[in-house]
Order: sequence, then structure tokens, then C-alpha cells
Amino acid sequence: MKRTLFAAVALALLYGCASTPETKPAEPQATPAQPPAAPPSVGVKPLPPAAMQGDSLKEGTLAKRSVFYDLDRYDVKDEYRPLLQAHGKYLAEHANAKMLVQGNCDERGSREYNVALGQRRSEGVKRMLVLMGAKDSQVEPVSLGEEKPRCADHTESCWAQNRRADLLYNGEY
Repeated sequence: MKRTLFAAVALALLYGCASTPETKPAEPQATPAQPPAAPPSVGVKPLPPAAMQGDSLKEGTLAKRSVFYDLDRYDVKDEYRPLLQAHGKYLAEHANAKMLVQGNCDERGSREYNVALGQRRSEGVKRMLVLMGAKDSQVEPVSLGEEKPRCADHTESCWAQNRRADLLYNGEY
């Protein structure tokens, strides 16, 4: 609860301190029938044109699609906040985009425990994405438990790869 509250306060401070983009004076409109352009939102810079084409989902921060966890944990580490902020912003700017968040676990623990832990992981990521601008209806959290491992070895380094939440956009699942 404290981390969620801290995240919300940090996000509010971040948006409150953001600089506003410079705007050029509006040119006279050619025809009076055109509606006026929507005012730019304060503190939010639009994605470059390449982002509108979907290429940005395969490049840079948006290409990263996994959040990793410590053993028996489901809290999002601070190192993944910029990643979730970028995905939250993308979802906010692309209202038709949908995301599936798959919570995964390593093989240790009972099937029931791992399904529940995977669900908590996926729901935690969804909460962060919504805090970062996504709509609640754009993100669906699910748990795969231990059913979709990235690595099948029985070592700590392998188990660490399996303790994750994967972010998949519509068309990828």
C-alpha cells in the first residue's frame, strides 16, 4: 500500500513538474468550416509519427515487454517504472490498443500458489499502467502460473527468468 501511494505521489509530482511544449501561434484557417484544433495537453508530448505507425512497439523502451520479480514477490521494482510509464503513455495515446499482462512464476510452489502469485503480479502491473495513463479497460491481467517457462533448467538463474509479467499488445496474443 505504501509503495502504491508513493508511486501515485511520485507520478503526480512528475507530471506537475513537466515542462509544457512550445506552441507556435496558430495560422489563420483557410476555410471557416474547419473546426479549431484541439488545445495541446499540458505536460504530455505526443509520440513521434513513427509511433503512430506501430514501429515504436518494436524499438526502444516499448520493445521491452517483461517485468521480473524476486522469489515470492509481486511488487514492481523501481527499475521497471520507466518501462511501465512508457507503455502506459502509449496506451493513453492509442485508445484502441489493448494489452494482455501475463503473470508467470517459477516451478517452485504448488500449482494453486503459483496461479495466485502470477495473478497478483499481472494485477500489480495493470495498476501501474493505469496510474501511468492507460484506461482500465485497455489492460487485462491473467495468470499463467508456472505453465509458460522461459527456461527449463532447475537453477536460480533459470528460475529468475520465469518469475515475470509479460506485456502483450493486441495482435500478439
